[in-house]
Amino acid sequence: MKPGFPGLLVLLGLLHSAVMRVWGVTTTFPSFPTPTPFPTSDFSSSSPPDSAWPTSSSKSQVRRPQNSPGKVNHMSFSNFTGNRDDRGVCQCSVILPDNTFPVVRVERLEITAQTISKKFEKELSKVKEYVQLISVYEEKLLNLTVRVSIMEKDSISYTELDFELIKMEVKEMEKLIKQLKVGFTGSTVIIDQLEVEIRNMTLLVEQLETLDKNNVLAIRRQILALKKRLKECEASKVESAPLPPAPGSCAHGGVVNISKPAVVQLNWLGFSYKYGAWGRDYSPQSPGNGLYWVAPLDTDGRTLRYYRLYNTKDDLLLYTNAQTNQIYYGQGSGTVVYKNNMYVNWYNSQNMAKINLTTNNVDLTQTLPNAAYNNRFSYANVGWQDMDFAMDENGLWVIYATEASTGNIVISKLNDSTLAVLNTWHTKQYKPSVTNTFMVCGVLYATRTLSTRLEEIFYSYDTNTGKEGKLSIVMQKMQENVQSINYHPFEQKLFVYNDGYLMNYDLVFRPLPQ
Repeated sequence: MKPGFPGLLVLLGLLHSAVMRVWGVTTTFPSFPTPTPFPTSDFSSSSPPDSAWPTSSSKSQVRRPQNSPGKVNHMSFSNFTGNRDDRGVCQCSVILPDNTFPVVRVERLEITAQTISKKFEKELSKVKEYVQLISVYEEKLLNLTVRVSIMEKDSISYTELDFELIKMEVKEMEKLIKQLKVGFTGSTVIIDQLEVEIRNMTLLVEQLETLDKNNVLAIRRQILALKKRLKECEASKVESAPLPPAPGSCAHGGVVNISKPAVVQLNWLGFSYKYGAWGRDYSPQSPGNGLYWVAPLDTDGRTLRYYRLYNTKDDLLLYTNAQTNQIYYGQGSGTVVYKNNMYVNWYNSQNMAKINLTTNNVDLTQTLPNAAYNNRFSYANVGWQDMDFAMDENGLWVIYATEASTGNIVISKLNDSTLAVLNTWHTKQYKPSVTNTFMVCGVLYATRTLSTRLEEIFYSYDTNTGKEGKLSIVMQKMQENVQSINYHPFEQKLFVYNDGYLMNYDLVFRPLPQ
């Protein structure tokens, strides 16, 4: 039989009293009501007599002797309560002090420390491996440096790299020979021979890769000889290349290409003035001394009221030393300046006007016979340009359309002094379908829009022969619409007014056959 729980409590009380007596401390153990057995089989059903338990609960009291020489450290059940319920079962509760050691936290700390130690050892081992690898690569690099030094001193020792370099050189020669074949004028017999030799050289290199490496010396000598011959051919090509025509000269076969645009600046009135024209005065007597002029239209795109003159291009770029003149009778952006005179379409009329730039006075007006006006047959995307004046190496021109021509372009050569029509040519090109035109050496060139950033010179009419031609010369532009194009014979440039921006293009001419 196992002792009952009440018996264990009595035994604990006796032991506690004995310990207190040893320390000289008197204690009074509480008395409890008579307990009843716990409802479990682990305890005995017997219980002490009721006299062993008091009828009311109490707390233990600990008294210290008065003659104690010092403090006594002890542990007691400072919070101890007990009672008996209605059925006579004893119920006790003990509250222990919260001064337990944090064993769980210490264990976690030990585990964390071990984990960190393992990681550190792992990373340290990696660093050691890296150090060893670096040492190995340093040795390899040193050996490679020695090998390269030996190869540089010994011209007979070659590797696969030498063959790759030779192949690259041969490919470069192939590209060069193709370029020479395209741009070379005259007999191409020598170039064809070089092309065959280079092809044979390629086959020889492939064969040498499987033979003795020392044979590379022979092929290098052949490559050097071929390079020398190619240089000679290239030099002869440069020497035989035709020079561009002299300024103001028509010794060429017409326009074949055009440069990228050079944006000079925005017109002096600002971005809102999208319509207008600009250029440089030209006079055969002093071709390189012409002044620069800018003539933006009002924002309505029709009326020409103001224009500016600049003596130099630097003044134009810096907006300095400008002479601003005012007129009230200009219409459209077909303006041109020739021999210090500005030529415009008189406002709301079929007349041409000649303005002296020195006095800003109208020296002459003249009717252009049968010309349509007031926006009847203007260019595409540009209004009020029924009359488009132009000048080139041959003099003053006007491009327009008539009702009789059903809107097709008409070209007339003018006397710059009297504005009389000297000669007229009728084309088959509908004027409102082109965006603008210009004249070069008596040849009319017309443009059309490809996109918002591309324009194309697509049509030509040669007044010298009366023949029309189709071209495809693409010119870039900064803005969407081209309002005017003027050609300057001395500079061989186009002066383009592009939605308010002043732009220059260099023309490239076809050389005359020798």
